Amino acid sequence: MAKLNKEELMSAIEEMSVLELAELVKALEEKFGVSAAATMVAAAPAGAAASDEPKEEQTSFNVIIASSGATKIAVIKALREINPTLGLKEAKDLVDAAPKEVLSGVNKKTADEAKEKLTTAGATVELK
Repeated sequence: MAKLNKEELMSAIEEMSVLELAELVKALEEKFGVSAAATMVAAAPAGAAASDEPKEEQTSFNVIIASSGATKIAVIKALREINPTLGLKEAKDLVDAAPKEVLSGVNKKTADEAKEKLTTAGATVELK
């Protein structure tokens, strides 16, 4: 049998029927001990898979005072502006117990406004 170059081999394969191709694949698998079946790609690490997926934008935020800073009175005043239902004692207790949740389940705009007021007053604030 004459040795075929790559182009001649491709040409011969192009002329084969589907049945002939299936038989050829089976014969090659048996001869070389390989499988032509599609192999599964190793699973990517969880962090990589998560970064490929589009992330949903967070719509509900919790405002947390991480620390009151040096100007505790200003932070208490700002806290009472944000949440007018708090009495002076409740606001002071919240500031003293930092880190403490101040607002929960608010929209982004409200959370950003609260964060701005509290940080302006001297507090360290986190949004979660």
